[in-house]
Order: sequence, then structure tokens, then C-alpha cells
Amino acid sequence: MKHKPTLAALALAVALAASSTTQAQPLPTAAPESAGFSSQRLANIDAFFRDEIERKRVPGAVVAIARQGKLVYFKAFGMADAARSQPMQTDTIFQLASMTKIQVAVGALALTEQGRLPLQEKLSDYFPAFGTMQVGLPGTDGRFTMEAQKRPILIHDLFRHTSGIPYGGRPDGSNPVAALWPSGSAAQNLGTPAEFISTITKLPLVYQPGTVFEYGLSFEVLGAVVEKITGKTLGGYLTDTVWKPLKMTDATFRPTPAQLARVARPFPNNPLDGKSQNISALERTPSFDCGGGCAFATMGDYIRFGQMLVNGGSLEGVQVLSPAFVQLMTSNHLGASILNRVASIEPHRDGYGFGLGVAVRVQPGLAAVPGNPGEFSWNGANGTGFFCDPKEQLVVAFGTAAPGELRKYYREQVQNLVYGALSR
Repeated sequence: MKHKPTLAALALAVALAASSTTQAQPLPTAAPESAGFSSQRLANIDAFFRDEIERKRVPGAVVAIARQGKLVYFKAFGMADAARSQPMQTDTIFQLASMTKIQVAVGALALTEQGRLPLQEKLSDYFPAFGTMQVGLPGTDGRFTMEAQKRPILIHDLFRHTSGIPYGGRPDGSNPVAALWPSGSAAQNLGTPAEFISTITKLPLVYQPGTVFEYGLSFEVLGAVVEKITGKTLGGYLTDTVWKPLKMTDATFRPTPAQLARVARPFPNNPLDGKSQNISALERTPSFDCGGGCAFATMGDYIRFGQMLVNGGSLEGVQVLSPAFVQLMTSNHLGASILNRVASIEPHRDGYGFGLGVAVRVQPGLAAVPGNPGEFSWNGANGTGFFCDPKEQLVVAFGTAAPGELRKYYREQVQNLVYGALSR
């Protein structure tokens, strides 16, 4: 006797197939209820993005959710490129911005596993000019004085953003030392990695190494270290170490013309204030494989990457990191002696510390979003987001082309909507 498929299973099959006929599903699929989700509550995600699109606040979105190793939700909404009337698909490619950093962290930790990149090694052992940098001390008159480093910048500092290396052009603009530094988009076009290093090592650090979480260009520097160790471009190394083993088929620093045609693009003007907006890596090809923000990938690629981390470093029999190193990466590395400014970068992230390339939740309260201690995450300035909750065996990746302030709203709302759809 043949069994008829359930309505839930049929609905899932339709939802997963409706948005794309060109890409296989990135993970095995399951009906939401079998993995502890409510289909009815997952529909709140559909309603949310359809409303945002109808109000012309965002062109479109892709959301991927996996639990217990199974893909339970994978949908595309709206347009990938409204100017060309190009529909969003589940295989649309996104400019990942800072979600690049997490992949670089995994690639760099693979070298640490091999004894090739100790975390306590001095950065000046790779690039001596970092050893001569001084620290700028702002005064009350907008000027600053200089003092020597009290201890060297360590590789560990690059991973956890405690190097004293900032981003220039941050919104508050209150630190005259940070104002001397290039923004992330400007840094992408400072020539070769060696030329980038030569430029920034002439500037003062904003804090003493190892004292303050200061979000900045640390991962661009870490990427240059990886290139020096391996003798490969950062993209070539990540292809060999992370992307190809995990079958992340569209992950790249250098999209082909065919891939560029599939990249999500924002509205030309910010819907909140009408000012022009763009994705800098699409306007001008970065001059080097910048580890802080220059990679591209689909959300299907990224859900596979996240599943590997929740699995303890392996996926489908391929081990990328050991479980011990995944645990090290996703543990809080901001001790009591380090000023934690994570919530000043991500406003809903009170109650989070920072690990090696990811924010890490350290308590259930304080944050403006639900989650469990041990949840780890990071997002991208162009509208992408990613989080994993090992306790719930949950992986979420979503993409929008929203480089303005709306991106922060979507980060918070997607987390609310996903946890709100859990039934057990």
C-alpha cells in the first residue's frame, strides 16, 4: 500500500522548489514539524519580507534555516535587481561584507591546527612594521599624543579585534586617531596586501593591543598573514581549505561575469533617507582579497558552512576543523581585562562577547533577541546575516541587499522570527 505525502511535506517541497530550478538543495530537507518548527509560524517570515518589499524598503531577500542537520526553510522573495526586474532566487549571490571574516577565521585556524600560526605569535614576526607602530592618546582639544606599545600585537588580537587597529569613518567620528584610518571600503583599494600593510603601519593604533574590542581592519591583516604563510592568495587558500571541501560552489573573492549577473543589488537610494547607496565591491573590484569583507557567496553556500561549524568542524564526512578548534573559535575571548564594545557595533548584542571571528552569546538575558548561551554569529554591512545555536542545533543564513541602517533592523527581526517559529 502506498503512503500519500502529508500536506506539510508537500508544502515544504513546493516552497523549496518554487524559488530556484537551477541549484540542488544545499542540505537534506525535512518538514518543519519534524525538526521542531511550526510551519504556521515560519509563515511569519514570508509575511514580514513581503510587507517590506511591498513598502519598497528592500528589493528582496533569501532566508535559509536548518535544524538538526536538515533544511527546513529556504525561500527567496522579491527582486535580486529591481532595476533589471531580475527576481530573487535561492541561488542569488550576495556580497558578504563582514561575513567574510568568519570564513577567514576558519581558514586561519586550520593553519593553527597544523602548528603554522600560533595565536600568541607576534604580528611583527610576519610584518615587522607593526612592531614600530605607536598608540595615539586623544586629548581634550581634539589632538593626541603618542606612546609606545606596552605589548606587541599578537595573532590572537587580530582574531578577536583587540589589535588596536580600527575602521576609519565609523559613524560616531569621536576619536581623532581613528579618523586618520581608511574605512573598510577605502582599505579594499590600497593596492597589494604589502602596499595595504605599508600604508596602515604608518598610522597610530587607537588602543593599546589587547585592551579593547575595537572592530576594524584586523581581518584584512589576518588575511595578509595567511597569504604570507601559505604562498597563495587568500581566495586560493580558502578555495582549497574551506570552499571546495564544503562544496560552496559560488564562494569567491572574484566573481565571474556569469556570477556577477546573479549578485543581489540594492536600490540606488536608501529608502529611509533618500540618499544614494551602493555596495562598494560592486562599484570597484577590490585590489586584493581582503579578509575583512570582500567575499561573495549564496545563502545555500553559507548554510553549509554554518552546518559544518554546528557539526563540530565537519560536513558529509569532510573535516575542515577539529571539534576542539570549533569550540575555541566559538568561545568568548574577551576576558575581564578587555573592554567589551561588541554592543556598540551591533546594538541588539548586549550580553555577547567575541570569540575568534564571531560574536558569542554569554548569557540568556540583556540582548534584544532570543537565544541561548553559546549562540555565535556575525553579519555583513550590505544586508546579510548569520547565526548558529548549537544547543538548538540551529543554523540560519539570510541575505538582503540593504547597505543602509535597515540592515540592523533585519538582523534583529530575522532572529526574532526564527526563534518565534520554534515549537520545541
